[in-house]
This record gives sequence, structure tokens and C-alpha cells, in this order.
Amino acid sequence: MSLAKKLINDPNDVETEFIDGLMETYPSLQFLDGYPSVKVVFRADVYPGPPYDKVAVISGGGSGHEPAHAGFVGEGMLTAAICGDVFASPTVDAILAGIRTVTGPMGCLLIIKNYTGDRLNFGLAAEQAKSEGYKVESVIVEDDCSIPPPLEMAGRRGLAGTILVHKVAGAAADAGLSLADVAAEARYASENVGTMGVALKACTLPGRIFTDRFGPTKMEVGLGIHGEPGAHVTDIQPVEAVVSQLLNQILSKEINYLPIPRGERVVLMVNGLGGTPLMELMIAAGKAVPQLMVEHGLAVERVYTGSFMTSLDMEGLSISIMRADRSILQRLDAETKAPYWPVGVSGNRLPAKIPVPIPRSRSTKIVEPQSQPPKLTEQGQLLEQVIVAAATALIQLKDTLNEWDTKVGDGDCGSTMYKGATAVLGDMKNYPLNDAAETVGEIGSTIGKSMGGTSGIIYSILCKAACAQLKTSSHSVITSKQWAKALAAAIEAVSKYGGAKVGYRTLLDALIPALSSLEERLYSGDDPATAFLTSSQAALNGAESTKTMRAKAGRTLYVPQETQSSVPDPGAYATASWYRAAALAVKNKPKSI
Repeated sequence: MSLAKKLINDPNDVETEFIDGLMETYPSLQFLDGYPSVKVVFRADVYPGPPYDKVAVISGGGSGHEPAHAGFVGEGMLTAAICGDVFASPTVDAILAGIRTVTGPMGCLLIIKNYTGDRLNFGLAAEQAKSEGYKVESVIVEDDCSIPPPLEMAGRRGLAGTILVHKVAGAAADAGLSLADVAAEARYASENVGTMGVALKACTLPGRIFTDRFGPTKMEVGLGIHGEPGAHVTDIQPVEAVVSQLLNQILSKEINYLPIPRGERVVLMVNGLGGTPLMELMIAAGKAVPQLMVEHGLAVERVYTGSFMTSLDMEGLSISIMRADRSILQRLDAETKAPYWPVGVSGNRLPAKIPVPIPRSRSTKIVEPQSQPPKLTEQGQLLEQVIVAAATALIQLKDTLNEWDTKVGDGDCGSTMYKGATAVLGDMKNYPLNDAAETVGEIGSTIGKSMGGTSGIIYSILCKAACAQLKTSSHSVITSKQWAKALAAAIEAVSKYGGAKVGYRTLLDALIPALSSLEERLYSGDDPATAFLTSSQAALNGAESTKTMRAKAGRTLYVPQETQSSVPDPGAYATASWYRAAALAVKNKPKSI
């Protein structure tokens, strides 16, 4: 076993070096000269200078939860954040230093997550500060909804719902309220928020060995933010089912963690735990809102999605629900300069967003929808068989292409080709197969809509250029030499717009040899089907030769040469494969065609 890979220096310095980076990034933040024991981040406009004339809102805890807590220091939110070592409560001296730095005559409010170390250290610091003449109030946040009632004497943990309490308290303080009133609003917010988390992978502490206690098929539900085990382990489920489970637990009428009756308004926070892509968090948010509305009868007024309180690199998320009356919404919407608060969420949320229709072309020409003719000609039947064969070849290559593309690209070549091929098969019923030119053009349209990235554009260009060339024929039946001219036009267009040439390690390294062979065999008098099949071998040889080429285009350009030489270019091989399948379909056509 080896240490987990981290972009750090000395594991013992991660906390202070994080603060150093924060200082370089945000001019509005400042820190105390007390490293390593005193790690305090505060608003640069509050100290030094005249005593702060509003209630100071202070929070903190162990490091490893970034951006919490220091990332939420700013006007309208926290006045100071006290940072401990990773997953360890800050010292009493550090907390007291923070209180002394930012607290003026209006006093300070300490927002404390319900962990024993935080309660004891912040509590002792509060008492010491009071003895020095400071006005100090405290609010404990215990929003964890995974602790069953018989164990609640140990206390429900403070989780991501704490961030919403920070915002409410910070806005109340910024409005000039008294210490008692700020504390009352923060306490009300903390009593009306519940959180539940799930993780697919535990976190790894800096300088420690990673151990995967979950295994590849399990997830933990109801875990905290320090890597401690969850309430229970279960099989990994689709995110929609996971979201349902978390919401049902938070809003359970039996356990009554968060008693919010139907018809009430709520705020939703979907919080990443450090190693979860934003895409997955947004998917969870998209599933949570309709479940809250339909299954729980709640109006969702605001949705905050992102990583707010993490657990280092843990893969997972937590969901927080807060009752949202008018006063809460006012505080959440109030302006703040805290760097990591999502400023684009404020304002009334529409109950539902209906997709806006795609703008129509300014062209006055009305394009009639295509459809497959009731009876196919011999050319139409053969074209249908060729399309099916080519698409099927790509579908079967999905995993192989993805494996190769993982080494030399972004790992999705097979999936991209699969999307395009399945879409073509699905649209086959709409293709005017008796008209080869229009059919090739329609294939280009299908690919353009279904295949993402560069591949989709390239194949659309290829098909549209071939279509334009085929339309120059005055005969309904396309000859083999006209197909060759269409392929030449397609290659020219791809090279023109994509910038690639032979030897660049692209699909053209399959198509250009194929075209040369096809033209040579046709003009030598070979049977068209035989010429097509021979040229398909040239395509395969060309694709295989890309192993020896140094990429001059695409993402592979940045991949080391030794890696490139281990596999052929996936795009070139995909092209050669569908070309080969099409040639075999022509060669082996039924006698009835």
C-alpha cells in the first residue's frame, strides 16, 4: 500500500498553506500572525482600525472542510473563521485571538458545530472572552438527521446546514441588529434545518494511506464530515433513489427530525463532499426539487448546489433542507462578499421552467420532413443494408474504442460513436433511402444532433459534403465512381475545416488510403464491390499505421509518444471499421437485390 496522491508539500503544513493561498486570492481577507497554532482568517476591513460597530459573527472548526469556514468570511456573512488542524477543533487560544480581533462594542456571536471538541474549545474561549469584558453569545448547530432518537444524548452533528446558519446570522448582523437579535435569528435558522449525507468513497487525510472500506459496489448513508462511518452501508443506487432516501429521512414524520408540514416553503442545499463532480451534484439537485414538491408537498424557494462543507476528497454529497419563511429568505438573499457563497441564487425561483423552443431558421424555405418510401428500389435496399452494417460495427466497438481513447484522449470515443450509430438506426425509418444523396444528408443531420464533441461535427461535415457532391448527379442511381467522388469531396471538406491532413493521426489516415485504393481499382476496371472491399482493407491498414504517427491534431497531441504508439487512433479505427462493414455488406448483398 502507498500514500494517497495529493498535490501538497509537507502534510503538516496543509492548513497554513491553504490560508496562504486564500490570502493571495482574495484581497478582502486577512489573517493573524500566529502560525501554526493560531490560524484565524478575518475581514480585512474590520481590523486593524476603529472598533467594529456591528455584531461580529465567528465560526470555525477543523480544516479539511474547505471552503468552510474561511471561504465564507466576508461582508454579509462571517466576520472571522478559526481554523484548526485537519479534522481537529481549533485551540482555545486561537478562538480567543479571533474574538479579540474582530469583536467591538456590539459583541460577537459564535456559531459552533455540534462536536465535542468544538463545543468545549469555543465554550471555554467564550467564557474567557466574557471575563475580559466582551459580549458573547453562542449558537450550536446540530442539523444531522442520521442519529436515531435514542442516541441523541450524544448530540446530532453539525453538518452543511451550518453554512445556511452562517448566512442568516451574517445578514442579520450586517443589517445592524443587536447581539440578542442576531443570536435569535441564527438559533431559529439552526432549529429549522436538517441534513443527511451519503458517500461512495471515504476521504483520505494528507500523508495517510488510502483504505477503501466501502468496496466497489457499496455506499454509506448518514455519515459525518470527518470520515467516520455512516449509519448504514448499502448497495450503490441511482442518484434519484439516493436523493429520495435522504429526503425521506430528513422529513420523516415518524422520527420528526425536521417537522415541516405539507404546503410550507423550503430551501434546498445540495452539498458536495469534496470529490464529487458538479455534474453529479446538479443531477441530484434536479431530482430533489420535484421530489420535494410532489412527494412531500413543499414549495422549493431557493436551491444552492455546490461544494460548501466538504470532507477533503470524499466522494459523495449531503442534502440540507431549511424551512424558508419570509425572514429566512430575506437573509439568504441579502448581499454578501463572502468568496464562496453562490451569489447567483438570490431572487424568486420559478416553480417550473419550460424549455424555450429552438429559434427557427431565417430561411423562408420550408423543409418537409423526410420519410422512408413505402417500396425500396434495389439501391434503396442495398443502402439500408450498408447503413445497418456500418452502424452495427460501431456499436460493437464501443468498449474497445473507449479503452483505447482512455489512453490517448478523453475516454469517450466509443460512447460517442455508439450514440451516433444508435441514433442513425433509430432514424432509419425517416430516411428517403431511394434517394442516396438525401439519405447521406439526413445521416449527417442525425449525427449532428446525437454525437457530441468534435467527432459529431466532423462526421456532419463529411456527410453534408458527400451529399452536396452526390446531388450533382442527374441520375437517380448513383454509380460507384460518383460514390468515390463523394468520398473525395467529404475528405476535402474535413481537411479544409478541421485542418488535418494525412499523417496527422486522425480518421483521414483511414479515409485517404481508402479513397486512393478505391479510385485506383475502379479506374483499372475492377468490379465495384471488389474495389470497395479492397479499399476497405486499405482503410484498416491506414488506421493501424496511426500507431507509428505522432499526433498533430486533437487531444492526442498532448499525450506522450510512447502512449500513442500503444494503440491505433480510435477515431481512425472507428472510421475504418464502419467502412469495412459497409464494403462487406455490398460484397455479400443478397441475390434478390
